[in-house]
Amino acid sequence: MHCPSCRADDTKVIDSREADDGAAIRRRRLCPQCSQRFTTYERLEELPLTVVKTHGGREPFDRAKVLVGLRAACKGRPVTAEQLVALSESVEDEARMHGTEVTSAQIGVVVLDRLRELDAVAYLRFASVYKNFHEAGDFVEELQLLQKSQAEPV
Repeated sequence: MHCPSCRADDTKVIDSREADDGAAIRRRRLCPQCSQRFTTYERLEELPLTVVKTHGGREPFDRAKVLVGLRAACKGRPVTAEQLVALSESVEDEARMHGTEVTSAQIGVVVLDRLRELDAVAYLRFASVYKNFHEAGDFVEELQLLQKSQAEPV
């Protein structure tokens, strides 16, 4: 690691500890040339996650897009911003378990599964857009499926 002050080639690690709840390692370093102390962080490099759209296009996964859809579905519902952020993070974690590419349909299914557990009204709102409801009967059918799934023991 180069010293940021004098650009010396070799620095010494004088202390290491976990940071960001174990997601990174914080290292205190000392430059033997100029005695400058500085801190570096070592993090795992994540591979980019690509979403394959229904029309065949590809784009990078964007958790903010998931959050926008969740906020719309949960508008006026007793769901906190923290719950939505946690849900969007769990959607991304689940998507990453499928590899570096995931379909938008897979993401939609995961969102629906998480919303079903969180709030039934938000689930129906999201399902109406995701499943492209065309008439009131579509809501009735989905509501019946939701009620059936909630009645089944886990």
